[in-house]
Amino acid sequence: MIVDDLRALPEQLSDWVLLDAAKVKAFADSTEDWQFIHLDDARAAAETPFGGAIAHGFLTLSLLSMMSYQIMPKFPGLRASINYGFDRIRFVSPVRVGARVRGRFAVASVDEGDGWLGVHWDVTIEIEDSARPALAAQWITRLELET
Repeated sequence: MIVDDLRALPEQLSDWVLLDAAKVKAFADSTEDWQFIHLDDARAAAETPFGGAIAHGFLTLSLLSMMSYQIMPKFPGLRASINYGFDRIRFVSPVRVGARVRGRFAVASVDEGDGWLGVHWDVTIEIEDSARPALAAQWITRLELET
């Protein structure tokens, strides 16, 4: 049964992802958020406490989808996994451009419906060589099942 398998799923880690300048620039262009703290390393180093350019918080958050593909088991009868939303998001630490991040996923609870499951994940995005995470959130995904 998928519900029991999800509830028993141990904590999962995604692969490390490099947040390089090209990825940050592409996100800036997609969202039209060209604030200098993301794109101008020298100016960000001179004018902010970050020591250089930082990735957008929403870029870091959006990586959860890709990271979840790596950690989610392939269940028979699963038609689709849909982003249902967040109960909590906290941007804990900025991510410097050029840093690597990874997702840490733990199933907090599973709701059952008619042809679907709601999975509540406790997630963090960790920054390589940092004691503090980039973000912590409770993310809800909805799994659509074959009936």
